[in-house]
Amino acid sequence: MLRLLPRLLIGALGVLALFGALRLWIDPTVPAATLGVSPVGGLGLATLRADIGGFFGGMGAFALAAAIRDDRRLATVPLVLVGLALTGRLITVGTEGLSPDMVMPIVVEASLAALFAFGRRTLGVR
Repeated sequence: MLRLLPRLLIGALGVLALFGALRLWIDPTVPAATLGVSPVGGLGLATLRADIGGFFGGMGAFALAAAIRDDRRLATVPLVLVGLALTGRLITVGTEGLSPDMVMPIVVEASLAALFAFGRRTLGVR
């Protein structure tokens, strides 16, 4: 059971990220508003789908592949992506200060980084 837990956890995170990407690809305005961004014209919609949807899609695809294949190397990609996102948030805190609405995304990304690091350490190697 302990061997299965990391795979289930990383796989579930992968599926959730893929659903997030799918939501952004289908109708980016609703999830974008939740994230605090809004599209400006066709370029804005395309940017939401490409950049943010691509981020979640890539993270989800590699997390799910890591879980299915039991391969820790594949968990490196979502770990790096979330780590970079967290770095961007912390740069914003350093340059603009911390506002209350920024706390939850920071907590979520730090938690995701810890979970993907856990997967990176515990999944098998192929």
